[in-house]
Amino acid sequence: MFQDDSSPAQVRSLVTTLIDSVNGYRDAAAQAEGTQFQELFRSMADERSAVVEDLRREVVEVEGDAPDDGSILGKTHQRFMDLKAALTGRDDRAIINEVERGEDYLKGKFETVTVDQESMSPSLQAAVQRAWDSVREGHDKISQLKHALSE
Repeated sequence: MFQDDSSPAQVRSLVTTLIDSVNGYRDAAAQAEGTQFQELFRSMADERSAVVEDLRREVVEVEGDAPDDGSILGKTHQRFMDLKAALTGRDDRAIINEVERGEDYLKGKFETVTVDQESMSPSLQAAVQRAWDSVREGHDKISQLKHALSE
């Protein structure tokens, strides 16, 4: 899953990006028209939030503090999407497409971030693995939903 040559900053960047995904799911839930999508996005935000707290807790154990806010890039993307929605309208299909883009980005980040697991405590390793499992599951779920809507 991860390559060698890590620094704690890279695990911290995973936390920040996971926070961005929580915010993205909450934003999607607020803007979705269909109740089934609102509930799905809220549920995914809650699950991802639990993953963030799990990983944050482990980072705090190692470093004494952990990120508690998303990235500037994530906030900028959300504001851009708000502006785009105001100008062009936003339907559930468009929201799902944006959520999938976010999940693609997050999955890609987990696949490319270098984390030296041998230098991590077993509990931090386990928390990173749980976060990665959540990311893969969320990505696959949204991808399947997008493809089902395209049929």
